[in-house]
Amino acid sequence: MSCKRKETATVVSQELLANGIYSMWLQTEEVAEMAVPGQFISMYTNDGSKLLPRPISLCEIDQEKKQLRVVYRVTGEATGTKQFSKMKAGDTIDILGPLGNGFPLEMAKGKKAFLMGGGIGVPPILELAKQLECEKKQIVVGYRDAETFLQTEFEENGEVYISTEDGSVGTKGNVMDAIREHALEADIIYACGPIPMLRAIKQYAESNGIVCYISMEERMACGIGACLACVCQSKEKDHHSNVNNKRVCKDGPVFLSTEVEL
Repeated sequence: MSCKRKETATVVSQELLANGIYSMWLQTEEVAEMAVPGQFISMYTNDGSKLLPRPISLCEIDQEKKQLRVVYRVTGEATGTKQFSKMKAGDTIDILGPLGNGFPLEMAKGKKAFLMGGGIGVPPILELAKQLECEKKQIVVGYRDAETFLQTEFEENGEVYISTEDGSVGTKGNVMDAIREHALEADIIYACGPIPMLRAIKQYAESNGIVCYISMEERMACGIGACLACVCQSKEKDHHSNVNNKRVCKDGPVFLSTEVEL
């Protein structure tokens, strides 16, 4: 696992991608150079009443320029993400990272892979798609409606299959419906998204004997494994607490699907 550091990053640019979905590029000192697909950073607000940072997944990593891209959803009017959305180029923000573990890229070599994302679990799949080397790269992403943010970038990095809840683009339904509609097959799965989606993917993978890695998006607080606010149920006992829990921020967010109960 990479080392982490706290530093002050500078906003390079910010834009609105879809309703409530923002894209921000950050200039870092060292964090981008250490980051790998699947990790996240904690972003601190300038509001003293909000002591805890907001964990945001990494969408793109430019190690040469030392820049990171985060794509996030504003979750309310009085939230940290709302404050982030008002930031402009030149503003500074304290970040901690890179945090968590990443997707095991080497496992896909010579295999047909599904890269699956749903909702705000879509952004982390982009850097994975850019870096993953495999025989066949099938990107299966699910959205609420026709606002299919990041679609163009995905199409530059693999075969793209889209599902939408309202059927406005691609397959009507979810990512599993898209797989069935196109009769897609894979030897390995990488997925990030809400628990119901991950639960369906885990069941599908295990029923078909497919190795599957899932990135869980539990609501986190400290982001470094100290507060136990983001635990998930695991098959094995945690050696820290001797109970069947794993900390998503510290032990994850990426897990082998057979390691966790959903």
